[in-house]
Amino acid sequence: MEDMLARDDDLADFVGRQIEIDDVEKTVWVTGDGPAVIVMTELPGISPHVARFARWVRDAGFTVYMPSLFGRDGAVPAADEGSQTFKKVCVAAEFHAFAGKGSSPVTGWLRGLARLAHKECGGPGVGAIGMCFTGNFALSMMLEPSVIAPVLAQPSLPLDKPEEVESSPEELRAVRERLEKDDLTVRAYRFEGDQICRAARFAAYADALGDRFVPTTLPDSAANTNVSPFFEAHVPYPHSVVTQHLIDGAGEPTVKARDEILEFFRHRLQD
Repeated sequence: MEDMLARDDDLADFVGRQIEIDDVEKTVWVTGDGPAVIVMTELPGISPHVARFARWVRDAGFTVYMPSLFGRDGAVPAADEGSQTFKKVCVAAEFHAFAGKGSSPVTGWLRGLARLAHKECGGPGVGAIGMCFTGNFALSMMLEPSVIAPVLAQPSLPLDKPEEVESSPEELRAVRERLEKDDLTVRAYRFEGDQICRAARFAAYADALGDRFVPTTLPDSAANTNVSPFFEAHVPYPHSVVTQHLIDGAGEPTVKARDEILEFFRHRLQD
């Protein structure tokens, strides 16, 4: 398996669909059957590790919609290429990498994708997981009524204010009202020593969302140290809970976190 993760993934078991929402077309990789789950990639793109997680979601009984938001789909994150992707994304109009601008505009497109996925797949609603740069997107998607199972994996925005969250105060109030009204929760994951998604960020989420925010912090000792060149060069600390830094072995804390996420989706979308 580790050898497969070190090679580009052709995503042959996914269908690459061109989906247009609000006059914007993006490639969305789709696989599986059952209720829909939107899997949003971390930087620098849909790596073999991200695709592996999407397959775990599919194999748990869901239809995965994995939008291509940046980078080369299926590519192993190389140090230089990944760095260039990071720089482009930070200045792109679709994303708000820094504090004071509110949620990223691309979340409007993602809410439209959730509506489409719910229409196509049925069920009580849609799950969504964001990772790193897209971590908070799953929370912003809660403004779409079909999204009922949001997961924030190491939410990393804004990059310049580790004690803040990307959502505006108005959005946070609207999300909390919805969580209370519909009896929903938000699950979130980070590593203790993560230098991007720090404890202060989880504290800010807890302050805004109360006990509807359900955080999990993993010890740094639980993180995989065999990572791709981009992470080795630019993310030299535990960060990606369900992808790069997951150790795929029985009893591993990262596998337990993955299984909690899958069970969360099952509880909300299948029960």
